[in-house]
Amino acid sequence: MPLPSPATHLTPEESAFHAFYAQERPALDHACAFYMALLQSLLSQARHIDIAKIEGRVKDRDECLRKFSRKYRAALEESGAPYEIRPYITDLIGVRVVCLYEDELEKVAQIVQSHFDVIDVTDKVSALEGTEASFGYKGLHLDLRLNAVQAALPENAAYAAQPFELQLRTIIQDAWSVLDHKIKYKKSIPAELKRRINVLSALFELADREFRQIRDATDAELLYAPDETTEAEAETEASRTPAPGSELNAFTFLKIARHFFKDVEFDAQKVDLFVDDMRAWSPGITRARFNTLMRETIATVKRYKQFYEAQNPEGSFNPFTVIRHCLYLGDRQAFRRALRNSSREAFEAWLQENPTLI
Repeated sequence: MPLPSPATHLTPEESAFHAFYAQERPALDHACAFYMALLQSLLSQARHIDIAKIEGRVKDRDECLRKFSRKYRAALEESGAPYEIRPYITDLIGVRVVCLYEDELEKVAQIVQSHFDVIDVTDKVSALEGTEASFGYKGLHLDLRLNAVQAALPENAAYAAQPFELQLRTIIQDAWSVLDHKIKYKKSIPAELKRRINVLSALFELADREFRQIRDATDAELLYAPDETTEAEAETEASRTPAPGSELNAFTFLKIARHFFKDVEFDAQKVDLFVDDMRAWSPGITRARFNTLMRETIATVKRYKQFYEAQNPEGSFNPFTVIRHCLYLGDRQAFRRALRNSSREAFEAWLQENPTLI
C-alpha cells in the first residue's frame, strides 16, 4: 500500500499556515525585492563602507514549520492555549548584507536603525565567544520593520506591516557559514573533529581581523607617506644608489600624484598596473625621480592637454595620460614606451610648434 501523504497528518495550525503561505507568497517575494533595493539605495550613499553583496530570499514553507516545531511548539502545546504559527516566524523574509571588513557591521547596523524599527537583535558572534561547546562564525542578525517615517511614504505603504530579518556578515563570516552548513550532525561530532573545527573557525576569525588591520595599515601608509621630495633632496637622491624604501611604489606614487591632481580619486588597481609599467620603463625609479619629472614638466603638459581637448572634444586626457606625457617629456629615452607612436608624434609636433612653452 502507498504511504499516506504527509498532508493528511497536518495539525489545524499547520494547515492554516500552509494556506497563509500559499496566499501570501507572491507578496512576500515583492517585499523581499523591495527591502533589498531599499538597503542597496541606503548603503550606496554611505561613505567608507565596502559592500560585497546584498541578497535575499523568502523562507521555505517547510523550513518555517521545522523552526516553529523546534523552538515553540512544545511550550505552546503544554500551555493548552490556542495559537497560530504565523506570528512566531519573524524571518519569513531574509536579507543578507555582506561587508568586506568586520568593523563595518556596526556602521551598517547604525544606518539601518535610522530607517527601520528594530524588533530584535541577535549577535551570533558574541553568543559563540563564551563557550567551547558551540562553534561557528556568524554575524549580526536584526529583526526589522519600516519605521514610522518610512512607512508613511506612499511607495512603502504595502510593506509597512511586513517584518524581515537582516543578516550582517563579513565576507569571511559568510564563507564560514556556507562551509559550516555542510558539516552534518554537529552536536554529535566526535571531540577530536570538534576541536579541529573550532581551530578552523578561529582561523577564519583571525583572517577577518587581519584583513581589517591590513586595510588600516594601508590607509595609514597612504596618509603618512612622505610628501613630494624637494628639488635639493631629489638631486641628492639621484646622485647616489637608491636607499631601501626610496623606490617608487603604489603608496608613494599616490602621495605624489595627489599633490598634482588634488581632486582626483585614483583607482587602486590602475595605480598598481601603472607603477609596474613605470618600473619596466625605468628600472629602479625612485619617488624623488618621479616627483622631479612631474614638477619640471607638468606645466607644459597641461598646456598641451588644453590644446588636445580643444582639437579632440571626444578624446580622453585623464591624469594617467598627463603623467605619461610628463614622463616622456622629462626623459624621452627612458619613457619612450609611455606613449604610443601616434600620441608621441602628435606631442612632438605640438612641442616643435611651441618651443617657448618647454
